[in-house]
Amino acid sequence: MKKVLTIAGSDSCGGAGIQADLKTFASLRVYGISVVTAVTAQNTTGVYAVEEVSPAVVTAQIDCLFEDIPVDAVKIGMVSSTGIIQAIAQGLEKWDAQNVVLDPVMVSKSGSDLLRPDARDALVNRLLPLATVVTPNIPEAQALAGRKITTVSDMEAAAKAIRDMGPCHVVIKGGHLEGEPVDVFYDGQQFTPLPARRVATKNNHGTGCTFSSAIAACLALGHSPLEAVRLAKEYITQAIAHSFSIGHGVGPTHHFFRYYEA
Repeated sequence: MKKVLTIAGSDSCGGAGIQADLKTFASLRVYGISVVTAVTAQNTTGVYAVEEVSPAVVTAQIDCLFEDIPVDAVKIGMVSSTGIIQAIAQGLEKWDAQNVVLDPVMVSKSGSDLLRPDARDALVNRLLPLATVVTPNIPEAQALAGRKITTVSDMEAAAKAIRDMGPCHVVIKGGHLEGEPVDVFYDGQQFTPLPARRVATKNNHGTGCTFSSAIAACLALGHSPLEAVRLAKEYITQAIAHSFSIGHGVGPTHHFFRYYEA
């Protein structure tokens, strides 16, 4: 069984972060291992507290896993400070990590800042160059590329600007634009549009985490970056279509929709 590492924050309500990643890995039949970067107090209505894990403990988690377990892919999610970003970058470089998927989590759906402003440069300079695939949504792509995005052409321009920062492949998620959602995949040579249908539901907590972890799982299974993104997009679309409510706010996607009766 392939082994996939998630490096991210813990979500106490289980819909995003480490919990969503491990559910995705299990659903896609790879073995999930984890490095926790932060503990959050959150539920379906918002994020109420965040406490970071120290960079030293992040380093220790990375080292003890890589020295014992062959890691076939890595997904990086919530990393909120420069110190943690540096620890992750140094660890992945030390162990020559392959198939790295970076989800540049900056703001939660409820509007809470999850990446400190001073950490943006560290993310760009240290983590983007290590990424096989980077998966920003529209607001994240605007922040990284420094430009407004209102059309698919804008997405392409932003994807090119972000790829110039070092990642091998960029997929900009178009769900924040009006109309049917279209993602844009860029490999440095050509742009590939990836259209999908918009699912009418408020329960989309953890979609970005789930999508990026699905890409990592598919890379570990031997798929090309473009095919991994296509398969991950099919998976997250179905997970959203089968989403459900668990509280008073935004519910989670259904990671195990394949294994439950309709």
